[in-house]
Amino acid sequence: MENENPTGEQVLSGAADVSDDPVTAEVPGAAALLTQCDQLIAEKAELQDRLLRKLAEFENFRRRTERELADRYDQSVADTVKLLLPILDDFERALQHDTADKEYARGVELIYTRFSEALRKLGVEPIEAEGQPFDYNLHNAIEMVPSEEVEDHTVITDLQRGYLFKGRLLRPSMVRVAVKPS
Repeated sequence: MENENPTGEQVLSGAADVSDDPVTAEVPGAAALLTQCDQLIAEKAELQDRLLRKLAEFENFRRRTERELADRYDQSVADTVKLLLPILDDFERALQHDTADKEYARGVELIYTRFSEALRKLGVEPIEAEGQPFDYNLHNAIEMVPSEEVEDHTVITDLQRGYLFKGRLLRPSMVRVAVKPS
């Protein structure tokens, strides 16, 4: 007797049905062949299941490896950018001072602009601190200044600019914070 398995293939039924079928009862060894066929079908199903599980495990491994590689790349870029931030600070300080040679000042400004743009393309963003509420996650308070002119715990001066790298803190801003006088 034939049955359809889940894949749509026609298969012979098990040895239990052999005694009811007069054709298979006459063929010597038919029961053994049917039993062996059932075992092979079960083994095939088990192997297909194992294959699907291994494919899923490999896909998960591939994704995890890609994610870890991307994280390592981002960490190495962040480490490199941390080394370059003091140079950017030096350019900012150089731009704050007046010089007699306007062409020289313009050159320094162009270098600073190009350097800043290159860092932006890598995912580095400056933290805008002045006038913002103090956030201990983004700011490092260097000085607390009593002031009635601005709201309590507001950043009044950004002493050293902080930066984010792809939304994560790279370096906190060093700031002066206003506090209500006692």
